[in-house]
Amino acid sequence: MLSKRQSELLEQIVLEYVKTTKPVGSNHLCERLKVSSATVRNDMASLEELGFLEKNHISSGRIPSEKGYRYYVDYLMEPQKLNGEEMLKLQTIFHNQTLKISDVIQESMAIISEMTNYTTVVLGKASSTNCLKQVEVVPIDDMHLIALLVTDKGHVEHKDIFFSEQYDLSAMRHIVGLINKMLIGTPISEISNKLEYEIKPIISGHVKQHEMLYDAFYQAFNDFKDNTIIKVKGKNKFLNQPEFSNIEKIKCLIEKLDDPAFIGSIEEKDNEIKCYIGHESQIDDDVAVIKTKYNTGGEEGTIAIIGPKRMHYEKAVTFLEYIKENIEVKE
Repeated sequence: MLSKRQSELLEQIVLEYVKTTKPVGSNHLCERLKVSSATVRNDMASLEELGFLEKNHISSGRIPSEKGYRYYVDYLMEPQKLNGEEMLKLQTIFHNQTLKISDVIQESMAIISEMTNYTTVVLGKASSTNCLKQVEVVPIDDMHLIALLVTDKGHVEHKDIFFSEQYDLSAMRHIVGLINKMLIGTPISEISNKLEYEIKPIISGHVKQHEMLYDAFYQAFNDFKDNTIIKVKGKNKFLNQPEFSNIEKIKCLIEKLDDPAFIGSIEEKDNEIKCYIGHESQIDDDVAVIKTKYNTGGEEGTIAIIGPKRMHYEKAVTFLEYIKENIEVKE
């Protein structure tokens, strides 16, 4: 653990660097800490030797290292309250009774992206409480149709189904009728078993091409059950950060944010708010990710804020805490 004076110095350097993006010199800190410049220089040198500060410049100024940010987040950071304007913008979303929980989460995270100038991510997954409400099919041509699957929680998923041979539309509508008659109200996680043991025996003796049509619906329901909703807002916010002025660096980062498989790996298993700094983010050494798991109103998933390692950690954490508290109230 650092001494009280070292902790105060590290805290001031983190706060100043986050605000100015410029290396922090000793002269700037003397008056604030009420100690001599020699004392500050000695303490800065000690913190650098311990790995909490580093130089990225020829100047005598220092910036926090990854270890320095981690120490600040774990031991020095204090919660920061939202101001009136921020609360008003979010409460407008939370108090909108026409919005589903998933929409509330997505729209509030989009607002946070605008207010913080960081990227936000929502990874949503329909929980086992989602039940089938309706199935419809929309014919496109003789070998292609779209299946629409709707749950009682308001989730709508469309699935393109392509056939290797022309399908029988009347037979397809017969199967849809059976599904709507027999499976409405069934949890999505149980649909596949019921298709296998309740629907398939009925159609096997009466519907030509039953294997082809059955396989199409079986795959559609499995895809729906396993589907993760991904919403990324503010991907280009990194263009405003000085750490990402290098074209190749920003190109690599944007490619990752555009990759659904990569974004899906951001999923958080812990209900606590976690900060992943630098290499811990698994995105870039100059990136930080603050994220948490949510589970409310039949919805579960991950909400995350992605920004530079030089991030307003206290504000980002406060935003995520505020979202979690309010979606629980809305539930």
